[in-house]
Amino acid sequence: MNQSKGANASGRATISDVAKAANSGKTSVSRYLNGELNVLSDDLRQRIETAIVQLNYRPSQMARSLKGGQTRLIGLIGLIIADITNPYSVDVMRGIEAACRQRGFTLLVCNTNNEVNQERHYLQLLNGYQVEGIVVNAVGMHEDALAMLQQSSLPMVLIDRKIPDFSCDMVGLDNHQAATIATEHLIEQGFEAIMFLSEPLGTVNTRIERLLAFRACLAAHPERVAEVAESALDDITTLDTIIKDFNRRHRGMRKAILSANGALTLQIARTLRRQGLHWGSDIGLLGFDELEWAELAGVGITTFKQPTYQIGHAALEQLLKRIQGVNEPVCEQAFSGELIVRGSTTR
Repeated sequence: MNQSKGANASGRATISDVAKAANSGKTSVSRYLNGELNVLSDDLRQRIETAIVQLNYRPSQMARSLKGGQTRLIGLIGLIIADITNPYSVDVMRGIEAACRQRGFTLLVCNTNNEVNQERHYLQLLNGYQVEGIVVNAVGMHEDALAMLQQSSLPMVLIDRKIPDFSCDMVGLDNHQAATIATEHLIEQGFEAIMFLSEPLGTVNTRIERLLAFRACLAAHPERVAEVAESALDDITTLDTIIKDFNRRHRGMRKAILSANGALTLQIARTLRRQGLHWGSDIGLLGFDELEWAELAGVGITTFKQPTYQIGHAALEQLLKRIQGVNEPVCEQAFSGELIVRGSTTR
């Protein structure tokens, strides 16, 4: 029987084989496998990653012995999620976990904390652990991680965000429809100056699609003022300046902000309070994602609610179809959401 280069007599590569192939110590390989990437140089991390792929290394601590001498973990689904503190992510995860329990699978959750290097590490790790398939809420993959996915036969479904130049099943919100409904609501409520405020667009399709729909709606109403601004969640100074300048430029006009996601909506609400502005009376506010505190925030904040639980459930069902070998064209499932109108946007 043929053995992978560097494999031991059993045909299975060991951590020593990986260390030898990577010209490193076993301690460094262990640190890589445990996610301690910050203590490894970029060059060493890349050598270890390459050696793992070349040797088809599978960490023994995540394997089970089955009849026939095969080692394979049964019934494990991997979930790579961008930010586990985001309410959107939590609700999606609930839907995935419920579907896993119904189908007899166990969910292994990996939180990347919006860090691309962690995302790549978890992709490599889950592939090595021989999970049945993975659901990914992507951050923005490097070319090497993307190439690794393209070469892998591991079933995968994306949630919310697409990956440029990567053909894969995707489940998420119908962003064009949602942003159109939200923007038209603001127009109908008589707002004369409307700003679409987002985290940096980058290549994140959800933000881009919502922005394009916003612009298309306002293009049909040239009498309205349309503005677009970007701010990182933790850049309080920039966000403060954006809102202050928007309010000053359009003094005397009915103004509103359309927030691209729930986490940003919270920061905008905090900024308005710091500036002594009231949503609803001084400036309108509509945010994507329904947040538990939105109805309790004074007059209440209008939100666009995503069917997050259903999105997660549908993603797992689509993944199971791929695991079972269903061979059909790449599928994109786009769900409709619901506009929940509160005092922050009503006349």
